[in-house]
Amino acid sequence: MKNKFPISVHLALTFVGLCVALYMIFLYAPEEMTMGEVQRIFYIHVPSAWTALLGFVIIFISSIIYLWKRSRFADELASATAEVGFIFCTCVLVTGPLWAKPAWGIWWTWDARLTLTFLLWLLYVAYLMLRSYIINPGRAANLSAVVGIIGFVDVIIDYMAIRWWRTQHPQPVILGGPNSGLDPRMLATLLVSWGAFLILFSLLVRVRLRLAQMRRELGDIRHVLAFKASED
Repeated sequence: MKNKFPISVHLALTFVGLCVALYMIFLYAPEEMTMGEVQRIFYIHVPSAWTALLGFVIIFISSIIYLWKRSRFADELASATAEVGFIFCTCVLVTGPLWAKPAWGIWWTWDARLTLTFLLWLLYVAYLMLRSYIINPGRAANLSAVVGIIGFVDVIIDYMAIRWWRTQHPQPVILGGPNSGLDPRMLATLLVSWGAFLILFSLLVRVRLRLAQMRRELGDIRHVLAFKASED
């Protein structure tokens, strides 16, 4: 059965989404009165952070399903999501200092949310290292699932950091209370940017899952050829 959603269509949607997002970031969204043009990093920084957090949520759910049902797809989905989520989390850590320097005068502040995001990045690194350096695939999957479940605690704390502690941001920009919120054009730009990032995220995960499937099929072929060679 043919795929009802060809990857070529997915790629085209990603390209269009990113082009629309770039247009809105640099031409549609108004200039912020306090920070000026540098505030436009916000439309890349925040969607990257949301996507990185969503990635670990997927890892968390997939890890539970794997340990419960031993689903190979759930394990591969968690692994693929970790690789892609790591990219978005790295983007957060790169754009954060670029924004912090003109906004606060320093490249890095030990703000609670920034620190917790750095911890999330380390969790992604730990997860990928377990996948890479443990030879036994079953053991690697089990230990990675445990890290994925335990590490989800950081996602919750990271999300609640602004509400629990006094950070560089006095309150969340979105859903932060009566005085929070964005200009309608800014909010639209933020949501479109996140939508484009989500499409890109799903495309990269899809490609990574396909690569895992091809590796598995190649391994099966090698086993068959080795078995036939031993018989001869």
